[in-house]
Amino acid sequence: MNFCANCGSQLVTGAGFCTECRKPVAAASQPVAVASTGAAVAQPASSGLTSNVAAALSYMLGLITGIIFLVLEPYKRDRFVRFHAMQSVLFCAAAIVFSIGWDILVNIMINISGWTALALTPIGLVISLGFFVLWLFLMYQAYSQREFRIPVIGAIAAKQLG
Repeated sequence: MNFCANCGSQLVTGAGFCTECRKPVAAASQPVAVASTGAAVAQPASSGLTSNVAAALSYMLGLITGIIFLVLEPYKRDRFVRFHAMQSVLFCAAAIVFSIGWDILVNIMINISGWTALALTPIGLVISLGFFVLWLFLMYQAYSQREFRIPVIGAIAAKQLG
């Protein structure tokens, strides 16, 4: 027996539309569960990502995915996803500000002394690697359903959520 995913009424075999709500019928209809009363009940469709996957994905593209998960409907009510999305936005903003400041410092040092700027290059690479490892660690912590807080940024993110 097949049932309409929209209204739950029984479908005619081979029909392209539901006879009750007139919505198109998907090729593979919802599985049917039989309740203890004997009536057939359609299983609800999945509503999207689990909160740990959504929280981990909020770090994927930094500002972009962080803002998306802050405003996307099923996730903006989930405190866990909101925390990680806000921390992602703040972490990415801090990384951008640091990167701009570092570039300014390196350019100043190039104008003063080229050899000093040469010494700053490996330091910049190590700092960039540190940001990358922290980014991966934050995604892992979110996926593991842990609310890891970056010392200053995490406190700000938690404060923004209330």
